[in-house]
Amino acid sequence: MTVLLILVPIALLLGLAGLFAFFWALKSGQYEDLDGASWRVLQDDGEDGAKR
Repeated sequence: MTVLLILVPIALLLGLAGLFAFFWALKSGQYEDLDGASWRVLQDDGEDGAKR
């Protein structure tokens, strides 16, 4: 039973850390362009396929 006194606060701290990381990612613009990378994969780079 005393293990719960240790595990519950640790779980709460880890949950808050994950929530903080998620909000930081939102604020820093990590989720601004969700479709851009998928469309860039489909674009043709040129005749020889090499990037310029």
